[in-house]
Amino acid sequence: MIMLSISPIPAFSDNYIWCVAHDGEAIIVDPGDAAPVLKYLEEHQLKLSAILITHHHYDHVNGIELLSEHYPQAPVYGPNNECPGITQRMSHGQALTLFGHRIEVIAVPGHTLDHIAYYISDCAPSPLLFCGDTLFAGGCGRLFEGTAEQMLESLGLISALPTNTAVYCAHEYTLSNLRFAQTVEPSNQDLEHRIADASRRRAEGLPTVPSKLALELLTNPFLRTGKSAVQASVNAHTEGKCRDEKDIFANLRKWKDDF
Repeated sequence: MIMLSISPIPAFSDNYIWCVAHDGEAIIVDPGDAAPVLKYLEEHQLKLSAILITHHHYDHVNGIELLSEHYPQAPVYGPNNECPGITQRMSHGQALTLFGHRIEVIAVPGHTLDHIAYYISDCAPSPLLFCGDTLFAGGCGRLFEGTAEQMLESLGLISALPTNTAVYCAHEYTLSNLRFAQTVEPSNQDLEHRIADASRRRAEGLPTVPSKLALELLTNPFLRTGKSAVQASVNAHTEGKCRDEKDIFANLRKWKDDF
């Protein structure tokens, strides 16, 4: 099996542009800024082979043009939208092969309507998911275009993946997400341990991502809207206005927006 080396390239104040490298070549995921990517590729003597885009927001796509100028042979895979620079537009259920690995496209609307994720099932030691701004460590993306119902369904697709899946999101939002999660579930011991670990990593200047899906299922309230503790907390916050899990999710997301 072809082994992949995956590294975060920091950008802006809290973005991670992911570099997937093998044998002197690189795949770049969500290059919102070309400058740090070009610097990283030069420092590590890597040639850009492909770009993967999850959605159209500027902090995920603004580096496409300059990177394509430097590496015109590199295809740019992305959702079926109007974003300039994408050369291969992908839809749910399609797949591509890079570095000998099959990469499955999963439509995950909610944060934006065009949002897709890239899932690699045949990696060792665990499957990989590049999910952009849909699922964060301890949280999920804001609903800029999609509905709460769409996001709940999208997160359900992710939740159904193998629990050892490594989740590569695009932002370092973990500590703020976990502070909110603890407000929702103050008695969650797994969450308490995760906050301690994430705090230590940030104090040492280390990323808190990728995370594992198993950990998200234990500590991320947006994947736990079917749990009685989360439902009770959201119902208390809304004075019992929630009728079903969709209401729980929608009100949980609004609560986080106002947090």
